[in-house]
Amino acid sequence: MKIALISDIHANLEALQATLDAIRAEGAERIVCLGDIVGYNTDAAACIALLRQAGAVCIAGNHDRAVTGAIGTEGFSGPAARAVAWTKERLDGESRAFLSALPLTAVVDGALVAVHGALHPEVGKELVRLDDDGKRRLSLQALLGHPSGARVCAFGHTHRAGLWEWRDGAVRAVPLDGGAELRADGLYLLNPGTVGEPRGADARASFASFDTARRRVTLHRVAYARRAALSKTRRAGLAPRFAAVPAPVRMKLIGILRVLGVYDWVKRALPRRVSSI
Repeated sequence: MKIALISDIHANLEALQATLDAIRAEGAERIVCLGDIVGYNTDAAACIALLRQAGAVCIAGNHDRAVTGAIGTEGFSGPAARAVAWTKERLDGESRAFLSALPLTAVVDGALVAVHGALHPEVGKELVRLDDDGKRRLSLQALLGHPSGARVCAFGHTHRAGLWEWRDGAVRAVPLDGGAELRADGLYLLNPGTVGEPRGADARASFASFDTARRRVTLHRVAYARRAALSKTRRAGLAPRFAAVPAPVRMKLIGILRVLGVYDWVKRALPRRVSSI
């Protein structure tokens, strides 16, 4: 079976539409969404509708749970918390019920376990970032003991694509460029990156395809109408400062302004529509 893995759509309709088109062209038989359908951008209900039409298997991310009130926004960034509050006020009852019913984990065809943040711990797993080998090892140990017998755990939340293998007691990153073959004696963590909220230098949407018969993983990048999506987010007052600047450059710029002690002054001096360009 060919499974398409997507994550962190964050209410970006243009990115999701382009990604689903690319998935259909790839001939995927199943779509799995690893959470955070909503947040940051403006088209939460439309994105939920598209995923339901596509018959996607969906799990809950931290933004999805925050919008339904299952968790609070303590620890969320300012833009993230604003988007949760904005979405809460506008989301229709059917979409809210859909998000409320999403599980925190799912087993897909016995081939993989799907989570948003991590397979560990038992409580709060949607909030854990698998951003170092220590935490990755804990989730791989949880995968080893998982009753499904699956050898792959797919996760999101970090917005960064990657593949990690646990074999002979060691965790190592596996290059995804050009695709990767999964060994029968390995356990794997797979992150398909983000559809709608890129954090790296590449601003395109991304998804991963997992061919369970060939045990092969391929990462795909998809261009979309980013300016159109950003324009709606900006008009809603949800875009962060300098939102159109690639995230790594934006964070460096903000860091420099903070070091110089002028960041707060810049925020006050520039209208949001200017500072978000």
